[in-house]
Amino acid sequence: MKRICFLILLLPFFAAKAQKQPYLLIGTYTTNNQSKGIYVYRFNTVSADNSFVSSVASSNPSYLAVSADQKFVYAVNEDAGSKKFPGGGAVNSYSFNAEEGILKEINTRYSGGKHPCYVAIDSTSKWLFTGNYSSGTVGLFPVNSNGSIGEMKQLIQHYGSGPDTARQRSAHVHSTILSANQQYLFVPDLGIDKIMTYRFNHEQGALAAAPNPFAASVPGSGPRHFEFDRNNTFAYLVEELTGTVVVYKFENGELQQQQRASALPAGFTGTIGSADIHLSPDGNFLYCSNRGSSNSISIFSVNKQDGKIVLIGHQSTLGKTPRNFNFDPSGDFLLVANQDSNEIVIFRISRQTGFLTDTNKRINVPSPVCIKWIR
Repeated sequence: MKRICFLILLLPFFAAKAQKQPYLLIGTYTTNNQSKGIYVYRFNTVSADNSFVSSVASSNPSYLAVSADQKFVYAVNEDAGSKKFPGGGAVNSYSFNAEEGILKEINTRYSGGKHPCYVAIDSTSKWLFTGNYSSGTVGLFPVNSNGSIGEMKQLIQHYGSGPDTARQRSAHVHSTILSANQQYLFVPDLGIDKIMTYRFNHEQGALAAAPNPFAASVPGSGPRHFEFDRNNTFAYLVEELTGTVVVYKFENGELQQQQRASALPAGFTGTIGSADIHLSPDGNFLYCSNRGSSNSISIFSVNKQDGKIVLIGHQSTLGKTPRNFNFDPSGDFLLVANQDSNEIVIFRISRQTGFLTDTNKRINVPSPVCIKWIR
């Protein structure tokens, strides 16, 4: 009888634990006037059920970053100009109320160029980096203790072009990725077919060209997104214009190319537009999203010894124009933001095979393009 009473007393505790669900943050494009900006949802990591919590108005918040303590969120405004910043886009800071799931804007800064498409924050949450696509620039900002963004500390301009005259007439910065030790910033530039490499001085807040200042891609390939493995030993690049994944070994601040592999099916002749790339939480599989006429996720197995990959399959995203995708905190689900079909499709992941299965769960959001988590 005492045991039964004890278990009854514990039920509220277990129920509370089960009800504690992470927040899902969704960045969108607002140019079609259907989206409000950034959306916040609750996500059940067991069932993949989800529920709307709140939203905050923002102009084209196409990429988000979350501070290490998860108290602050940063978002670009992927604009070419506005009344406040005629010269280009902006980057915003928000406080996040974890009890209510509400974002509140703190301040806004000029991003350093037109159409900022990426924002990243360092592990100390003291420095912020923006990638401005149309201007080909990288902005470095200090972050204050209250989460606000300080005045721009440094702006770096890329120069050059590529052979694709429609897409590569000038530099186009597409992402800003820090190494795990925070000593290097890697900047894939679609317009000049290079991953630019900068040493980062955390104390001074300064970027300088690394001894090996760039890793060159095949001309016309269009470097886009980039990710390190958990041990910071290997790195993976997706090239937008050719649908290629490049494997690098990372050593002493230098990227050494190990492999190039197509993310597309054999004999594919449709429109190419690869977008995002991520390793599974256990590092056993690599995934890549493909837009264009493919609308798919490429699935690779990973050899952890040498970092090399083998294409093992493709999964339709069951929607149009998959951009960013992300894994939920449990590692059991992969969520894909299908921009032009206005929904996020939720897949269950097989940890044994890496393959994806549709859960038939959807999140209906106008023009979703970025997925982030607050646990």
